[in-house]
Amino acid sequence: MLPSGDLFALTAALVDIPSESHNEAEITDVIEAELTPLTHLAVARIGHNIVARTELGRERRIVLGGHTDTVPANGNDRARVDGDVLWGLGTSDMKGGVAIILDLARQVTAPAVDVTYVLYACEEVGIEDNGLREIAAERPDLLEADVALLGEPTDGAVEAGCQGTLRMKLVLAGERAHTARAWMGKNAIHRLGDVLDVLRSYTPRRPVISGCRYHEAMQAVSVDGGVAGNVVPDRVELVVNHRFAPDRTPEAAEAHVREVLGSVLGRSDTMELTDMSPPASPGLDDPLLQALVSRNSLEIRAKLGWTDVAFFAERGVPASNFGPGDATLAHTAQEHLHRDSLELTYAALEDLLVNGA
Repeated sequence: MLPSGDLFALTAALVDIPSESHNEAEITDVIEAELTPLTHLAVARIGHNIVARTELGRERRIVLGGHTDTVPANGNDRARVDGDVLWGLGTSDMKGGVAIILDLARQVTAPAVDVTYVLYACEEVGIEDNGLREIAAERPDLLEADVALLGEPTDGAVEAGCQGTLRMKLVLAGERAHTARAWMGKNAIHRLGDVLDVLRSYTPRRPVISGCRYHEAMQAVSVDGGVAGNVVPDRVELVVNHRFAPDRTPEAAEAHVREVLGSVLGRSDTMELTDMSPPASPGLDDPLLQALVSRNSLEIRAKLGWTDVAFFAERGVPASNFGPGDATLAHTAQEHLHRDSLELTYAALEDLLVNGA
């Protein structure tokens, strides 16, 4: 049995259940055992994902979602309490959010809106393994809603929508030669200088959308090349990551990267899109999100990273991020969570469920 009535203790108990990506069976078993006996919820398990829904016939439905997986431990696999601070893997990303969702599901038995609680696996790895996609493939009806909130760490602010992200692989061509007669070849690695100069001088946009200022970026993130220690290389690969604001479509973002870098590529060079995750618009006009913000005087800001709010936005569901904890601590050995962040976030969501818009 997980603790009840003490969010701090509940979060600590969840931290102590190891759940690195692809190894969420144990924590899913525990959550399923907690929720299945509750008569006010219809509970479904799909793989290592749990969907628990109220079915009260309310006019509107909200999704509260969170992922149960963590990145690998870094000497912080067990919870450690220091006064009002909880240390440990996943405290902010995002077992604090999972604790809130789980306790709301247990305690709020007659919400003013119907609620779908989604606790899913494999958010921290490739999108092809993402638990939301697994649910959607088998039971898309379970994810239908009017609005969604994901418990990603925002320290109690509403981080609206999210930026999109793409990766492009550039292959620059050269001509091999012996390094003793380097003038007879063409060094593909040296040609990277022109591309890197373009990226260094790139000025990112910072558009304001629905009052939220986003900040784009275009960065070289990996490079691979070279044949041998005495050979002028005839090929080099460079991967470029572009983060783009929600006012760009994925197609427009790809075209932008091609335009920016195309001027320094030759006929024998190639540029290939290898990964694309679309952005999500803020969607702050929804009455439920407006009520959450106004009744709790919450800060609103843009989500610069990519999150699964984009999954819901793709399906026409306005979505934002709202959870306890500091995102800058996620995936670090210093990850921790303050009690007040946990409790204030819980109180705001409880008010939303009990009173609606």
